[in-house]
Amino acid sequence: MISTLSFGHPPSGAHARLSISSSPQPSMSSSSDSPIATPTFGTNDQSPLDARADSHADSGPSPSEIVPKIEECEIALADVKTEPLAEDPPISPTEPVRRRGRGRPRIYPPRSPTTSKQTKARSKTGCTTCRKRKKKCDETRPFCLSCQKNNIHCEGYKPVEIWKSGKERAAEARRISMDMKFELPPLMEGVENDIDRILLQHFISRASCVLTLHGSQSTNPFTRILLPMALKHEGLMHSVLCLSASHLCSLSPSQDYQDRQTFHRGKALHLLNQDLARQKAGERGTMVYEDSNVAQILLHLLHSICDGNTSGEYRYHMNAAKQIAMTQRSKDPEFQSLFDEFFYYHYIASEITSLEGAEVTMMDDFKLPFQINPETAALIGVSDGLFGFISKISNMRRRIRARIDNHEEPSMDYEALLTAHTIDSGLRSWVCPQTPGTPRYTVSMLYRQATWVYLYRTTKPSEPHPFIKDAVDNGIKYINDLPAEGWIQSNVLLPLFLIGCAAFEEQQRVEINRAFTGLMAVTGLGNIHHAKEVVDRVWELMDANDPESWDWERIIDSKGWDFLAT
Repeated sequence: MISTLSFGHPPSGAHARLSISSSPQPSMSSSSDSPIATPTFGTNDQSPLDARADSHADSGPSPSEIVPKIEECEIALADVKTEPLAEDPPISPTEPVRRRGRGRPRIYPPRSPTTSKQTKARSKTGCTTCRKRKKKCDETRPFCLSCQKNNIHCEGYKPVEIWKSGKERAAEARRISMDMKFELPPLMEGVENDIDRILLQHFISRASCVLTLHGSQSTNPFTRILLPMALKHEGLMHSVLCLSASHLCSLSPSQDYQDRQTFHRGKALHLLNQDLARQKAGERGTMVYEDSNVAQILLHLLHSICDGNTSGEYRYHMNAAKQIAMTQRSKDPEFQSLFDEFFYYHYIASEITSLEGAEVTMMDDFKLPFQINPETAALIGVSDGLFGFISKISNMRRRIRARIDNHEEPSMDYEALLTAHTIDSGLRSWVCPQTPGTPRYTVSMLYRQATWVYLYRTTKPSEPHPFIKDAVDNGIKYINDLPAEGWIQSNVLLPLFLIGCAAFEEQQRVEINRAFTGLMAVTGLGNIHHAKEVVDRVWELMDANDPESWDWERIIDSKGWDFLAT
């Protein structure tokens, strides 16, 4: 089928005519069978439609006369494309149109890629100053040139943050919270770490108890008098911790405790020297010590006992304490009583284990220059007058030793015999001020027995005798009757040492060894080992019938030792 569209060119003044033919016409320009609409433009040949148009040209065109021709087209089914199915079902003509209700828009509204606005992301790597000023930054590091040109302080750049998930940020926050741990400052000067707190607690609960006869913390002079002073004085607190570390090392050796002992000892001595350098001389030109410094000297003296020092280091503190005792008095009567008792006890006891010594002139007629209630005394032997006898015996031993060294005969002269008789009579008439049946009474009677043994070993030949055997047996009975508490065992070493040096019998030595072992376990004092070693040496000389077995001071000196058996 051929659709022919003809456009005529009428003469001038005539209307244009349109002719559409629907009749099949043979192809004039192509031999193809496909339907082709070929427009033809002619000037001479006219169709009947053109002739009718010309006849009515003068009267004007009539709309009813112009009938358009509709050309039938063949449509191949292959050329027809199927209409895509809509997502929503079609709405019927009778069904009213349902419009989408007003409300919140879709979460992800569809957006045409052609109509979306291409926004340019702002840079977040500029300096802090330019970002605050909302200015463009040239990002020069470490400080941008833009700020420098405008004479503005550049705050620099924030650190680059790497994106992390929620779990990673939570884990990092937990790690930072665990790492960010601030140590609390020390509550007391001198107590700096956990070990120091352990040392302070050990001093309160045990170390102070093995140095006095007071088992209760409320009556112990170290916790009741010295500890409050240490809370106000750093040097005294270091002295307390040094003493506690020394005692703890003897019980359970540890490098940590040893290091803290060395540290606190160094700090205590350094602060003590600083305080003494600032002290002013008294009216007589002598040095006046503060109570805290006197307490430090006393604690350093006790430290040599806990540490088991055999170099005679305690004598430096002993001489300083002696000068203080003779030249000044404290305004605090309780502290003065504590100092007097501890100084005189250790000063007189030091003569038992040393060749050096001088007579204590203040102990004439066995009277003390101070008064201490025996029921509340911290040590046995001082307040009840027994140490007055011991001091006299020590002085007599030095005179006898000097006569033996000078080969003077007899070694026991008339003056020595008179002194021995006076001491013996005093011991027999001595009345124990303690309540019978109490541990304090037993310890006092043990000291009385050890004092008589000390007198016998000084004035009699070093050989077995029934008198000395009975005295040693009775002393062992007193030791066995004592309770095993540490506070009552604190005063046992000195009488145990004196009785041990007079034990000629094997059975007595078994009991003495048992007592030494128990004393080491209970008190943990370092000087007990040295005292036991001296007793063992005395026993060897006894078994060899050596007449020099009475002079244990010379045995100690031959070893190069100088220690306190207290």
